[in-house]
Amino acid sequence: MTSTHEYQEDARNEDIQIYINGEFYHRSKAYISVLDGGFLLGDGVWEGIRLHNGTLLHLDDHLNRLFNGANEIALKISSTKDEIKKLLTDTLEKNEMFSDVHIRLIISRGLKKTPYQHPKVTIGDPSIVIIPEYKKPDPKVGIEGINLAIVSTLRDNRVQNPHVNSLSKHNCIAACIEADKKGADEGLMLDPYGYISTCNSTNFFIIKSNEVWTSTGEYCLNGITRQSVIRICKQNQIILKEKNFSVKDVLSADEIFVTGTFAGIIPVISVDKIVIGNGMRGEKTKILQDYYTKYIESRKL
Repeated sequence: MTSTHEYQEDARNEDIQIYINGEFYHRSKAYISVLDGGFLLGDGVWEGIRLHNGTLLHLDDHLNRLFNGANEIALKISSTKDEIKKLLTDTLEKNEMFSDVHIRLIISRGLKKTPYQHPKVTIGDPSIVIIPEYKKPDPKVGIEGINLAIVSTLRDNRVQNPHVNSLSKHNCIAACIEADKKGADEGLMLDPYGYISTCNSTNFFIIKSNEVWTSTGEYCLNGITRQSVIRICKQNQIILKEKNFSVKDVLSADEIFVTGTFAGIIPVISVDKIVIGNGMRGEKTKILQDYYTKYIESRKL
């Protein structure tokens, strides 16, 4: 099985220092209380952020999404955005990291005095955890692509706000497990009306007749890389449509790709074991990958 999160193993990860609530801990001793709301209930928000050649890519966009998500679940982050930026910088300096790093920034509601969901049993401030790891994406995935399966797990705002990058990932995990049981790498999720929404850990695009299509965004996470691809298309006179489209459109697509902070742009080779195009990375997907690489290298983010 392949994954959009395939990376090259790096022995330096065995000795990373992880930030937890004001202190640094070797990864072997980086623990958080079993009474923390993040552990007990998945009560919190998170972001995955890339460090590339000394730059935390799209940092403002990530922090805006983090704070907006926290606001949606009435979680008051005790630090400002600038203070969070300083914590990220301190963590990277502590680990002497400069590039090819993926950071998981986690903010939970904090310690509970008893295992219960009500916010009134929360003690003190939210917990802040920063996990930096050397993670260079495996280049083979960007060439060879992944296989998707359409899953029955819906992306639906009637149960959980799909725009919040919540620690409670049951919806996405259920889709991922279902796809894995079908022998696929990732699950393609529909919205409540049967239109294409998103994948369980990436955003979804198809190419039909020289047009790039993605969902309306109503039922998917507002992906940072998704927005970058939309911007790249508009800047390079590539027709981009945010619209409702069906499984039939997907299966007849010329090319398909998915996007994510870690993954970048990853081609899709098959959906439900039906080969897309010629079963290889498409020409237009390769062009978009090249545009995206140049975009990242420019640091105009």
